[in-house]
Order: sequence, then C-alpha cells, then structure tokens
Amino acid sequence: MAEVHHFAFGWINPVLAYVLSFLGSLLGLVLAARARDVSGKHRVRWLALAAVAIGGTGIWLMHFMAMVGFDVPSTAVRYDTLMTLVSVVIAVVIVGLGLLIVGTGQPRLWKLLVGGPIAGVGVAAMHYGGMAAIRMGGVMSFDRTRVVLSIVIAIVAATVALWFALVIRGASATVGAALLMAVAVCSMHYTGMSAIRVRLAPEGGTIEGVSPLVLLMPISIMACVVITALAYATVGLSVQRENRRGVEVPDAIAAPPSTDRPQTAAMLHPRLSRQP
Repeated sequence: MAEVHHFAFGWINPVLAYVLSFLGSLLGLVLAARARDVSGKHRVRWLALAAVAIGGTGIWLMHFMAMVGFDVPSTAVRYDTLMTLVSVVIAVVIVGLGLLIVGTGQPRLWKLLVGGPIAGVGVAAMHYGGMAAIRMGGVMSFDRTRVVLSIVIAIVAATVALWFALVIRGASATVGAALLMAVAVCSMHYTGMSAIRVRLAPEGGTIEGVSPLVLLMPISIMACVVITALAYATVGLSVQRENRRGVEVPDAIAAPPSTDRPQTAAMLHPRLSRQP
C-alpha cells in the first residue's frame, strides 16, 4: 500500500476549501431567501442561481481546492478533465433538483425528506465522481465503512442545508447557517478522502491527464467570476428594491388629494363654514 497525503500543502488547502464552501453556502442561502419572496418562473430562476452557488461553489469548488492537497508521493497524480467537468455538473444539477423540490409550491415536510436525501446522494456522487477522475500509477480502493459514513454525512448536511434555505432569515442567522453548512461539507469530503487506499501498480508507464496545479488557475478564475456574478445579482436586486421604494414614497407624498372625499375642514364640518 502506498503512502497517501491529504494535506500536501499544509493548512492552506483546507482553509481555502472551507472559505469557498462558506462563501458558496452564504450566497446560496441569500439567493434562496430571494426565491421565497417571488413566485413562478422568477422563483425558479433564483433557485437555479442558488444551486450554482451551493453546488458549484460551496461544494464542488471546495472539493477541488481540497483535492489539490491530495498526493501520493510514490506516483504522479493527474486528473481526467472530462470527468472533472462531469462532477461539477452533477453537483449543480442534483442540488438544484433538491432546491426545486423543497422550494416550489407550499412548504411540506415530505418535500424536505425527499429532496434532502436526493441532494445528499448527489453530493456523494459528485465527490466519488471527482475521485474517479484521478489518474495515477496505482489502483485506488475504499474503506466501505468510511464511504457509508461519508454518504450519511452528505445526506444529513444536504437536508439541513435545504431546511436552512426554506426558513433562514436575517443576516446573523444566514451567516451562522453558512458556517455550519461549510463545516458539514468539509467533514463529508475529508471523511470520504480518509477511506482511500492506494496500491501501486507494478508496471510503469505514462500517466495521462492534467496536473491539479494546471487546473487550479482556470478553476480559480471561474470561482471569482461565479462568486462575483452571484453577489452582483443579489446586491443588484436589493438596490433596485430600495430605488423603487425611494420613488414610491415621494410620489405618494406629492399625489393630489382624492376628489372622492372633501378635504377642507369646512366641507367636513358644515357648521364651520357659517358666518357668525
């Protein structure tokens, strides 16, 4: 069995991974809160953006940032680009499905109990799909007990995340929920990673794929673009609402009195109009 490192760069990867998970979860909860204030296609749009934030940033980008710290000193570690892209699609689509189940129509407990496990299994599928993208001079195996534990953590974390998306309001509660979601996502990831065992292959050969450090730059750029776009969408909506309120209030003050109701004191009280 080969030696496996999960923190090849020390504390940098897990800290950055947690920060990305927190930011993605925070944006996702804010966007989900926006979805609760609208209906129809507008709600679906906000839920889709929340899926990109939670699934794409809070889960998948966290996963890949943590994977940069994965190393097997006895062999080179490479990644299949197509499988890596498939894993991010899985994360966004399955989380989006869970959000649509619980976020459309009337809130129901059964929706949470259905959507949570679906999203959790999707998170686990993303994780192990991302692991399937690894190419190295050896064969990976997994400890079944830890795999099952990681899936359970994923289901619980996804269910709690969807519940937060349904009920959380207020800045402090949203930040606290995002912090807890990031802890759960990171716990699931490193629990699954601890299940890995690597047996080196006796024969040598060229290992196909891309180095994780090569993928790090485009993925970092994508993370910045996605986070900025989602944050702009969130802040932009708030600014538009404030502008509308600012226009509505002066208009209401400047509006002429209704002609249906007499406004003068003399008309309201005929006695006041009589001369002594």
